[in-house]
Amino acid sequence: MSLKAVLFDFNGVIIKDEPIHLQLIDEILIQENLQPQRVNERQAALGRSDRACFQQLLANRGRVASEDYLNQLLNRKAEAYVLELEKLEKLPLYPGVEDLIYQVRSRSVSKGDSRSVSKGDSRSVSKGDSRSVSKGDSRNLKLGLVSGAFRKEIELVLERAKLTEYFKVIVAGEDTTTSKPNPDGYLLAVERLNQQYPDLNLQPQECLAIEDTPDGIQAAKLAEMQVVGVANTYPFHMLHRCCNWVVDYLTDVDLEWVQEVYQRRQEAEGKKHSQQSAGNEVL
Repeated sequence: MSLKAVLFDFNGVIIKDEPIHLQLIDEILIQENLQPQRVNERQAALGRSDRACFQQLLANRGRVASEDYLNQLLNRKAEAYVLELEKLEKLPLYPGVEDLIYQVRSRSVSKGDSRSVSKGDSRSVSKGDSRSVSKGDSRNLKLGLVSGAFRKEIELVLERAKLTEYFKVIVAGEDTTTSKPNPDGYLLAVERLNQQYPDLNLQPQECLAIEDTPDGIQAAKLAEMQVVGVANTYPFHMLHRCCNWVVDYLTDVDLEWVQEVYQRRQEAEGKKHSQQSAGNEVL
């Protein structure tokens, strides 16, 4: 299997906004005459959708929540998030996000042509110049985003960061009834990428996920994807136990090396298949 797509998590990978989310959840709980999050609840919230977090928090406090009540809380929190971001002159994006996105877009699926543009053309990774990379070329690696955040929160950040055009496929919190560590979001992203690019014939094993939490990593691995863990939210050694590769920063992601690993595995699978076929012929 070759690498065909890279799927980004959102909170904790693209934007450093986890403190904002935790603060807003506490504010809503207090407004509802409920106890703010405990330390262990804050930790459990990382990597999960707002819906899953509120469901658990309300259950922990003995509050029976109807679907309408839960949706009301979620909408209030989403509106408050938008207001908080509007106060910020500059979004707290993680360093290296833009460079990694352009690096993905400039690389080809094919082994013989690892880059869709020449290394000497600096425009291929220059922000704002998308002409040097063919958007519809099925040879290029594809980008997707899989998150438990509300779609309007994601779209607001991507629009302000001028990254909207690069994520043709977004799976948001309201797109599935489950939350990470369930793999549904990642599997839906594969389905949507195949709809967006009919000739891609993408399989989950051909995707690389970029995650920052154990729940997110588990979701991607349950979907049979390889995972790069970024130590933005959890320490390096903790992520190292549960994913394929770990980096301290997004700037440390070596996509060329990752592609080579995928290619070696593909060649090993092909060799094994050939040997099995030859054995069958002898028999």
